[in-house]
Amino acid sequence: MADRTSPALAVDFCGLRLSTPLVLLSGCVGFGEEYTRVKGFSNRDAGAVCLKGTTLAPRLGNAPHRVCEAPEGMLNAIGLQNPGVDRVVREILPTLDFSETRFIANVSGSTVEEYFEVTRRFDDSPIDAIEINISCPNVKQGGVAFGNSPEMSARVVAACRRATRKPLITKLSPNQTDIADNARRCIEAGSDAFAVINTLMGMAIDAESREPLIGNNQGGLSGPAIKPVALLKVHQVYQVCRDHGIPIIGQGGARSAEDALEFLIAGASAVGVGTALFYDPLVCPRINRGIVEYLERHRLASVQQLTGSLRLNDLSAPACAC
Repeated sequence: MADRTSPALAVDFCGLRLSTPLVLLSGCVGFGEEYTRVKGFSNRDAGAVCLKGTTLAPRLGNAPHRVCEAPEGMLNAIGLQNPGVDRVVREILPTLDFSETRFIANVSGSTVEEYFEVTRRFDDSPIDAIEINISCPNVKQGGVAFGNSPEMSARVVAACRRATRKPLITKLSPNQTDIADNARRCIEAGSDAFAVINTLMGMAIDAESREPLIGNNQGGLSGPAIKPVALLKVHQVYQVCRDHGIPIIGQGGARSAEDALEFLIAGASAVGVGTALFYDPLVCPRINRGIVEYLERHRLASVQQLTGSLRLNDLSAPACAC
């Protein structure tokens, strides 16, 4: 990996050495093979790859249409289609080249017990870390998403903590009242890191038929449209994390080196790249080069010096009386 990236890009994340701060996001690269047919694509250009969301039993996912374009973004409602954790651990993980990059499992479930069991099965595997997708609906609580309640989020994290010794990354939802309070509760429950943010909920409508364009009626909005929201949420969660040494993967619309730098400055230690891969599979090496150029221009030795370096405006000065 060293021959493809600059040493200045390397970051320490939950005790894992990442060759670059870029993380390929869950759902965007399948189980690590999605873009292998694209000439020039390599997992080595990312510090880590987050695998597709995995549940206890196989799932077929939602009815079509599952994806539609939105202004400066994309709506999706895939529905966690996956072959189930047993097949992922038994058949898919052995095909991954762990010398290329770090691989992170993504755990999803409809009950606390399912999260525990899926996490337990990944614990006995070569996977490097585990991301908890707490945006799933809790079937025992009337379909309320785990991630929208700090108490329910903490319960899931605590269960997963009991099931594994691997680093736990909690993926926080922006569709909640107080993301900082949720982060605080998850840290107390045992989360080692956060992914901030998951998609915003949205809808697209066909005016002629007066029907939703997404078969699930609503879907998750990702892409550049959500970047301002994602930056604010990263900054808010960072206020909770910085005193605990808890790292953040900042994600939501990153498609350039400038975007990645903004996430790092807001408080992220790593930057997720997702929707951009659908229209530019080779975006990661370009982002890496842009970050290196920035470091050289500002005479910084490491990308880690950027994390949380945001210089906020002084709001204590008296307002103008004019």
